[in-house]
Amino acid sequence: MDRDQPAAPVNPALRFLPYAVMTVVAGADVAAGPEVGLLPLVSLGPAFAGLVGGWRRTAAVGALALTLCGLLGVYDALLGERRGYTAMAAVAGVTAAGVAAAVMRQHREAELASVRSIAEVAQRVLLRPVPRRAGHLRAAVSYTSAVAEARIGGDLYEVVAAANGVRAIIGDVQGKGLAAVEMAATVLGAFREAAHTEGDLLRLGTRLECAVGRAVAGSEGDEKFVTALLAEITEDGRVVFLNYGHAPAMVIRPGGHVSFVEPSEYALPLGLVAEGDRPRPYQTRFGPGDQLLFYTDGVTEARGRDGSFYPLVERAGLLAGTDPQQALDALCADVLAHAEGPPHDDAAMLLLRCR
Repeated sequence: MDRDQPAAPVNPALRFLPYAVMTVVAGADVAAGPEVGLLPLVSLGPAFAGLVGGWRRTAAVGALALTLCGLLGVYDALLGERRGYTAMAAVAGVTAAGVAAAVMRQHREAELASVRSIAEVAQRVLLRPVPRRAGHLRAAVSYTSAVAEARIGGDLYEVVAAANGVRAIIGDVQGKGLAAVEMAATVLGAFREAAHTEGDLLRLGTRLECAVGRAVAGSEGDEKFVTALLAEITEDGRVVFLNYGHAPAMVIRPGGHVSFVEPSEYALPLGLVAEGDRPRPYQTRFGPGDQLLFYTDGVTEARGRDGSFYPLVERAGLLAGTDPQQALDALCADVLAHAEGPPHDDAAMLLLRCR
């Protein structure tokens, strides 16, 4: 980063504001005469320069302001009087304060840029892009974080092409903030490893239960849990689900028929599962042209201005596009339009299409 430039683009009008202010003050002083006492207002130039510019630019504007103040002092015959010296001292003092403020601001901006860079790397590692093609499926993802300027939060997703078929997960960690991101990383790490080694979806779920259980036992504060939906899509035309208290997947058939594949009984989320309360697998057919939409409650609970929830079933037609990612992006844009801005909760969607 250039230490003399702001970290973010600045409105050009703000760059010219110090010069405009000094020009107006000079004109008003010449027109009004020395009796009005406008000379100290020249210090507004370096004051505004310190808000948007680097320290060198602020110092340059301050030097220009001192020169202008001296010239006006000569014109008003105040340079040898106390009022003239007071005005010069005011300009010099404001310039020094503006330079110090610019240095401190640039230092904070550099630190913030470094933290953002590290955070972006961590975000890419945690929620890396899913493969556009996984086995006999095409995949697309969408993620909108409820935290300003963040790309991830407590929602998670992953798609893995394993020996038994394509395995996918979507989940939602209770709570927000860094603790939720840490728990999401725990679940994703366990899933990415176990999806390749466990031959049975139930055993894969058990591995996730153990990983979350260890994380919950080693954490302090409020009890954490994770709702999750696991799926295994095989090439023989079926998909098997394992649901830990998560919203059911939505199936869109080629003819436009939409339905939700729900378990006969919902199990508790990961982190709360007892030995006898584990979920039972359930399945549905999944053939060419079929689509599966996994989502978190940030999608279905997005509220419009009238308080209505997002009508996911009614908008399923947006997923009819030939490109899965473009279709999912259109659905995501529609969710944001319904909510009239970013959602109040993280919103993740995973779309799988059978080729």
